[in-house]
Amino acid sequence: MELSTKIQMVEQFKLLSSLSTFHKEDLARNARVIDLKKSALVYEAGSPIQNVYFIVKGSVKMGAHTSAGKTLIKNIVYQNEIFGENVFTSAETRQEFVEVMSNVKLLEIPLGVFKRLVINNHHFGQLVMQIVIGRLSNLENRMQNFVFKKAKKRIVDFITRTADLRGVKIGFDEILVNHGMSHKEIAYLTDTSRQTVARVLGELKKDNLIHFSARKPSKILIRNLAGLA
Repeated sequence: MELSTKIQMVEQFKLLSSLSTFHKEDLARNARVIDLKKSALVYEAGSPIQNVYFIVKGSVKMGAHTSAGKTLIKNIVYQNEIFGENVFTSAETRQEFVEVMSNVKLLEIPLGVFKRLVINNHHFGQLVMQIVIGRLSNLENRMQNFVFKKAKKRIVDFITRTADLRGVKIGFDEILVNHGMSHKEIAYLTDTSRQTVARVLGELKKDNLIHFSARKPSKILIRNLAGLA
């Protein structure tokens, strides 16, 4: 792929806007563009930490398998976001797996190049650390929610949080959320069961707080965000 095309990809990331033209070109020159289909693994738990990834298009889920054989979804990462960035630890292997949710185009950045950018660009380094801290904070909040909030509230929180991050306003006060997840994946993310997710979404639809079709259940129209919250 031509360097100019990769530079255009780099330019779309707000996170990289603080870099100089030289550093953006250096990043693009060393980046590898990867296209992966849904359900493909970007990397597995135990893989050596060698790269950091920027999502040009699509989305991925980050998770871990527990000793009891269950799956924990740690985070969903979307277009124009970064993952695999927590590389400033003593660990040499990944602690989680990353699986493609919707077909993705990725910029794969070698670890050495990424570390050099963080070290040489103070503002960029601060932004990366904010992302790392924010994701750790989200996991802590989920642990607290599991203890203190009922299943329905955790599912409602998932919908409203996704609306804040990815929602598209429709008309006066309706918001369309295309979360791209199955009931099972939402259950993993909210620490509930698939049956509970289906039941709660059905109740919210019956109460006219949300709407979704049986054909496209991953698209939720929020009728009234304040009422839902």
